[in-house]
Amino acid sequence: MKLFLFHHCPFCVKAMMAAGYKQLDIEWEFLQNHDVDARIVKVGANMVPILQKEDGSYMAESLDIVAYLDKANSAVPTITSSKHEAQIKQWLSDTMPSISPLLYPRWLKIDLPEFQCEEAKAWFTKNKTALISMSFEDALSRTSEYVTQVNQALNKLNWLELPSAREQRLSYDDINLYPFLRNLTVVKGIEFPALVRQYIDEVTQLTGTPVYDAVAV
Repeated sequence: MKLFLFHHCPFCVKAMMAAGYKQLDIEWEFLQNHDVDARIVKVGANMVPILQKEDGSYMAESLDIVAYLDKANSAVPTITSSKHEAQIKQWLSDTMPSISPLLYPRWLKIDLPEFQCEEAKAWFTKNKTALISMSFEDALSRTSEYVTQVNQALNKLNWLELPSAREQRLSYDDINLYPFLRNLTVVKGIEFPALVRQYIDEVTQLTGTPVYDAVAV
């Protein structure tokens, strides 16, 4: 099987997590960010992640891919149900207006496989600056403001449950929250509370998902 991905995409991270947790032999292929046709030809839409199954067919939708991979080497799913779905949705809704301006410009400041040509960088810049209604330069100039807001929000995650407290089982809470916390490791100045940092480290270990601490900007 093969996963077509962007390294920075939180929805792609959901598929990465499931593949790593299930210890599946899956090839990762990183598409160029601007190459919309490469997505459309596979699933009829501009979407990632995309899974190419063993029979050569393709499927999209990150949570559908997670569910498929969860059953790939076992008749019984092992990713447990959500317990904090509403809390996660609310936290992300409240916090993404501060997270996005921190992350978007930083993705172009580190070496990511989906930005290996100028067309990919330009396409990403055009689309994401429109989403945050400011230039990447302006977003970077407001780093201190956004970091303060995110640090305050991280202190509200005192309901997190560590994998070590639940028999090292991955849950759909992890699938839906961890990708966004993992991505924040690219931001210098983020102060993860001890519980949140331990959570990131444990889920990283459980799933083999790469983080960004070493290249944080």
